[in-house]
Amino acid sequence: MGETRVGRHLGAPPERVYRALTSADDVVRWKVPGGMTSRVHHFEGWEGGTFRVSLTYDATDRQGKTAAHTDTYRGRFERLVPGEMVVEVDEFETDDPAFRGAMTITVTLSATADGGTDLLAVHEGLPPGVAPADNELGWTEALARLAALVESPGISGTA
Repeated sequence: MGETRVGRHLGAPPERVYRALTSADDVVRWKVPGGMTSRVHHFEGWEGGTFRVSLTYDATDRQGKTAAHTDTYRGRFERLVPGEMVVEVDEFETDDPAFRGAMTITVTLSATADGGTDLLAVHEGLPPGVAPADNELGWTEALARLAALVESPGISGTA
């Protein structure tokens, strides 16, 4: 089982970043790699809450883990510490053993002197079919979208 670690500085306070990690309206906008679109089917943004999300490739020649061009995963929020940490456990909906198994994602938020947030995302338990380099790239792209969302004035949920 593989692991990836991706960090990023965000020009928004930890409380705003935390809201973006636990809000379906925000997750659908940022937690998606480039070349894909996101659909939130179900989302309970509280500790113990469950969710189900599909990511669909824009290019029809890309093979999904769940369906022809789609990766669907379900999970639960294992631990939530407002403004500090989000721990979720995800699993792809698939019959392919190369993509099966629970993955734990721990996102830690640290306030910085400039009023921003240092974010560290650790993704553990990657199934053998998920290349760590691909997962890291997907997270890097998603965190760029997260930065754009939380750093933009006038966007839903901003302070």
